[in-house]
Amino acid sequence: MSDQTLFANDSGAVELPRLKRSFLEPRALRNTLLTLGTWVAAIIASIPLFSVLYMLIVRGGSRLKLEVLTEFPPAGFELGGGFGNAIVGTLVMVAIAALISIPIGILAAVYLAEIDPKSRLANAARFLAKTLTGMPSILTGVFAYATVVLLTGNYSAYAGGIALAVLILPTVVLTAEEAIKMVPQIMKDAAYGMGCTRTQVIWKVVLPTGLPGILTGVMLAVARATGESAPLLFTALFSNYYLSGLNEPTASLSILIYNFSSMPFENQIELAWAASLVLVMIVLVFNIISRLFGQPRA
Repeated sequence: MSDQTLFANDSGAVELPRLKRSFLEPRALRNTLLTLGTWVAAIIASIPLFSVLYMLIVRGGSRLKLEVLTEFPPAGFELGGGFGNAIVGTLVMVAIAALISIPIGILAAVYLAEIDPKSRLANAARFLAKTLTGMPSILTGVFAYATVVLLTGNYSAYAGGIALAVLILPTVVLTAEEAIKMVPQIMKDAAYGMGCTRTQVIWKVVLPTGLPGILTGVMLAVARATGESAPLLFTALFSNYYLSGLNEPTASLSILIYNFSSMPFENQIELAWAASLVLVMIVLVFNIISRLFGQPRA
């Protein structure tokens, strides 16, 4: 039987072709070639990523033990040691940055998306937020150094947290605004129809509905700030001891990696690899959390 089928109707038999895909057809061939090209480009682009991960796992994983995660950094010709204080310092400064930037960013996003989205102030705020997202991170360190370190007279976890907050804030503002804009208008109209005020609509409808998108942006911004080193060079500096107060120089993983990787001692270089692996794992956790929060709810 041929590739055609006969269908009968009132006027007689009508011959219709079967729907079969031919790979030699120009559109199908073009689609196949473009798909293969996309896969090849993706594989080539992932080679540097997987090579870095391989080196981190091989060289950093060999030193990744409980003692390394809790002990103090070694000095000079000392063997052993760890970077427990750097892990604590990194998490403390990221927490300070999150406490500063997340409430301000979400409130700003509510203003931009709901309260007065077309005002001059809103347009100026959006422009400044987009500008800050592309600003080099070292400039935020210079800003925090001039406004915090010079005024207080010492390096501190506060200064490092403020520098990281400047990095987190624009990302939180822009992603939260887009998440709030994605809330269906019919839900807000229904709330207004029930007699809710604007404040009640924002707190009871808009924010809970847009929360997954907001949290996704927050986690991505925090993940970015976790791996920053340039702002902390100007603000938190470094310390070989655990944090005993927020108003003192503070250790961080990124600065420890920067310091140890340039030393001529094999022990410090191995610790730098291990600290890099831990830092990547922390950033990976934040990214996984952002993906989980960003999943659509049934």
